[in-house]
Amino acid sequence: MSTQPKILAFAGSAREGSFNKKLVRIAAEAARKAGAEVTLVDLRDFAMPLFDQDFEASLPAEQPDAKRLKDLMRAHDGFLIASPENNSSFSALLKNTLDWASRRREGEKPHECYDGKPVAIMSASPGALGGIRGLQTLRLLLGNLRMIVLPDMMAVGDAGTAFDANGQLNDPKQLAAIESFAARLVQFIARLKR
Repeated sequence: MSTQPKILAFAGSAREGSFNKKLVRIAAEAARKAGAEVTLVDLRDFAMPLFDQDFEASLPAEQPDAKRLKDLMRAHDGFLIASPENNSSFSALLKNTLDWASRRREGEKPHECYDGKPVAIMSASPGALGGIRGLQTLRLLLGNLRMIVLPDMMAVGDAGTAFDANGQLNDPKQLAAIESFAARLVQFIARLKR
């Protein structure tokens, strides 16, 4: 059995020029450099309707993209998530994604794809606070899903000017902080796998 940490990374945004997609790419690369195997996915590639139990019950089979994403989540040891802040909370896309993946299939334990898995959360926003308010509500939800939410959170404010044309952070100190943040997740997962 491999002891190399496997991390699934994604942003709670479908927007092409999303600041949070840029941020999670940087964190994913830092996690790779720290020794993790990282799978970076774009939620735009997983077409899931707004979750509705009546709709779910009427389907002959589970939503294929929801099943595909849940299988990816089950196959990884932890998560890197970047979420935009929408009205002092996290994005509706992220909530819908987490809801679909939380649905139990026959023979599964509750929250099986989340239970006991470490997660590091971050945000980038044009505002001065960088989306930190939305991370507080995200932390609560992830804890309720039985995930181990790392104590630190990263927020990149003034995101409209924080990234260069190649999607990299302009501030070397900020980049170093994100790299250290991602490395701590890798180290934590590695300790759990020993």
